[in-house]
Amino acid sequence: MIVGRITAKAQTTIPRAVRLALGLAPGDDVAWEIDGNQVVMTRVHPAADAFVGNFDTFAEWSSDADCAAFDHR
Repeated sequence: MIVGRITAKAQTTIPRAVRLALGLAPGDDVAWEIDGNQVVMTRVHPAADAFVGNFDTFAEWSSDADCAAFDHR
């Protein structure tokens, strides 16, 4: 088990062993998922275009026609 500490500012350092295992580097994004009393952290692999696949977050641009026109998956 790898143990860390939370600072007074609610920050923590991702331990080196975890960074190496996930291939994390400064500036990489991570995602946190709460599962009961556990948290799962995973590396987020960015899309080539940050807007591809994300038009549904904009309610005014979430119609099927908008997604078909702008989402080049």
